[in-house]
Amino acid sequence: MRKKLLRKIVIGALLGALGLFFVYAYLPDPVPVDLAEVSRGPLEVQVRDEGYTRVHDVYVVSAPVTGYLLRINREVGDEVSAGKTLVAQMLPASPAFLDKRGRTQALAAIQSAEAALNLAHAERRDAEARLAFARADVRRIRAMAVKNYVSQSELERAELALDSAVAAVDTAKAAERARAGDVDSARALLIAPEPGSVSDPKDIVQVTAPVSGRVLRLQQESERVVLAGTPLVEIGNAAKLEVVVDLLSRDAVQVEPGAPVEFTSWGGDRPLSGSVRLIEPFGFTKFSALGIEEQRVNVIVDFTEPRERWSRLGHGYRVDAAIRIWRGEDILQIPTGALFRHRGDWAVFRVNGERVERVLVKVGRNNGLQAEILDGLENGQVLVLHPSERISDGVKVQQRQQ
Repeated sequence: MRKKLLRKIVIGALLGALGLFFVYAYLPDPVPVDLAEVSRGPLEVQVRDEGYTRVHDVYVVSAPVTGYLLRINREVGDEVSAGKTLVAQMLPASPAFLDKRGRTQALAAIQSAEAALNLAHAERRDAEARLAFARADVRRIRAMAVKNYVSQSELERAELALDSAVAAVDTAKAAERARAGDVDSARALLIAPEPGSVSDPKDIVQVTAPVSGRVLRLQQESERVVLAGTPLVEIGNAAKLEVVVDLLSRDAVQVEPGAPVEFTSWGGDRPLSGSVRLIEPFGFTKFSALGIEEQRVNVIVDFTEPRERWSRLGHGYRVDAAIRIWRGEDILQIPTGALFRHRGDWAVFRVNGERVERVLVKVGRNNGLQAEILDGLENGQVLVLHPSERISDGVKVQQRQQ
């Protein structure tokens, strides 16, 4: 009897141990997870986008007249002084070639002008003949008037006729000179271009810098014929830089003048700081790299640091800008990686002992890295970061080993 009892005890113990082994073997292992705590501290919300630097006031020097532009000997970066530094020289443009119709019209104009000149010659000779007759007539009448053979009124009429004849000659000579000018003008239309001809130095138009600064860009460099108003050179003061950040319109409406800005990826070892000066009231359409149509607004930012910190920047340099639109000092917050959607609400997995429980939370501000928690959590509680599909309410977890 004792042996049978001992055998039963041994067999029962073996079966129990085997059962415990299978139970332990098939129990689910704790899921390794990354953990984070709910904390309090300062929280900033920023909008980020690319920007570029530009000189505050850019002056475009244009051609004052239509003519032949000589080669510009200035280089980008050269210093210029207002009203002193010569930036461009221009010569009068050579006449254009005439086509068959234009040449025929020019020849006809010459014939018409020459005919009018011949008529002016004839009118001048007629006026001179009348003047000679009037002078002779006055001499005769004056001689007879001395002997009282003619009346005083007749003498005065003769002298008046002489004065009229003198005026007629002057008029005829002026008309003759005008007709001669018309002939020269008509013949000038037939002047053909002369390659390599050198103009009088007095005819060269000197274009000087309107302001002091540096040459930012050469719009024209080689010799060529340009029209009046053609941009030649861009000049500006590189010491007065500003940054233009084109934000999406929905982000721009959140920005206020005076908001602090941080510039990164500009090439220096430390970020630069700035301040928003202006949000332009006019938006524009821009297509993204994916071809998406976006409505954007330019935000103008001034540097708030000494120029020595950003003196290596120039006109048209790229920077990354982060503009602060909100800041709180004592904010209950969690990493955004702990949040997920559950039936239209935000939720997190909170660690309770060795297991997790799903908790619905109310989220406030979010800067992409940290999110403000308005309700549902308390400071110091532990949450699961980036929960996978293996995590559900009540699952046993353990912290992942680094």
